[in-house]
Amino acid sequence: MNASVEEIAGKYIATLDGELDTAAASEVEEILKPLYSAPNPDIVIDCSRLQYIASSGLRILLSILKSAKANGGKVVLRNVNEDIKSVFKMTGFVNIFDFE
Repeated sequence: MNASVEEIAGKYIATLDGELDTAAASEVEEILKPLYSAPNPDIVIDCSRLQYIASSGLRILLSILKSAKANGGKVVLRNVNEDIKSVFKMTGFVNIFDFE
């Protein structure tokens, strides 16, 4: 699993590549840590290369969303494939995240 975060024109772009399973969750959470404390964050999480997400990965994304909203920002999930989107549908997370 690879993850990265960069700031471009006041927006944070996080990229997820691979399988966000329980084994990778703590490492990914550490990489995405800047997203938790960003003031007024507008965050885009690029999921175009995300192949799998476990409940621990969903927890990370939910924590980022809660932090962003508390700081006046928003989170958008970009390029989510149908397999990953079905996980969001089954868990009800499809109703709390914005997709593009």
